[in-house]
Amino acid sequence: MFYQLLKHIVLGPWLRLVFRPRIEGLARVPAHGPAIIAGNHLSFADHFLMPAILKRRITFLAKAEYFTGPGLKGRLTAAFFRNAGQIPVDRSSKDAGQAAIREGLGVLRKGELLGIYPEGTRSPDGRLYRGKVGVAVLALEARVPVIPCAMIGTFEAQPPGQVLPRVRPVVIRFGEPLEFSRYAGMEKEKAVLRAVTDEIMYAVLSLSGQEYVDRYAADVKAEESGQQADRARRLPRLPLS
Repeated sequence: MFYQLLKHIVLGPWLRLVFRPRIEGLARVPAHGPAIIAGNHLSFADHFLMPAILKRRITFLAKAEYFTGPGLKGRLTAAFFRNAGQIPVDRSSKDAGQAAIREGLGVLRKGELLGIYPEGTRSPDGRLYRGKVGVAVLALEARVPVIPCAMIGTFEAQPPGQVLPRVRPVVIRFGEPLEFSRYAGMEKEKAVLRAVTDEIMYAVLSLSGQEYVDRYAADVKAEESGQQADRARRLPRLPLS
C-alpha cells in the first residue's frame, strides 16, 4: 500500500515533473518472474526514479546507514526506505557480502525484481567504476536474467552533496537481458564471477556511454577522503587569542 502510494501519488508525479525521464527499452524488463536489474549509480535520485517508471515493483538492497540515521530526519528516512520495501545491508560487517546475497536471493526466489548497483556505491565523478562480483553470484545461484540499465543525466541533476535536484531531463535506458546458463554450477569459480560481472558492466557501459575506470569506486572515495584529511592536517593552526 505505501509503495503504491509513493509511486502513484506522492513521489511518482513529482519525479516525472522534475526529471521528465525519457524511457528506452522498458519492454526488455520481463512482465513476470524473477530478474535482476543492474545499473550504474550516479545520484541519490536513482533509488526513486527507477521504481517510479517501472510497471512492476522492484526491491533494492540499500545501505544500512539509510535506516540508522540520527534525529527526526534519520527516522523519516528509515521509515521511508522500510515502508518502500528496501532491504538494509550493513556494508561495514565482514559478513556484509553474504548477508546481501542471502537477502537478494530471497527476493528473487519470490519471483520478484531485484535492483542492484554493481559498483557498490555512487560514482564520485560521473564515471563508471569496476563492478563487484555480488551481482554475478546472485545471477548464477538464482539462475535469473540480468537486465542492464543506464541512468543518464542524474549525476548532473543531483550530484553528490546536492540536496535538492536541479530540474532537467534524464534518460533511463534498458538493454537486452543477459543470461548466463552456460556457467551453471560454476558460481564458486572466481574467474567465472569476474567474467560475468565484467560482461554486465560492459553492457551498462555500452548503454550509458560513460568513461570507464577499472577501479572500485569505494577505493577512490577512500583515497580522496584520506587526501582531504591530510590537507586539513597541514593547514596552519591560528591562535585562539
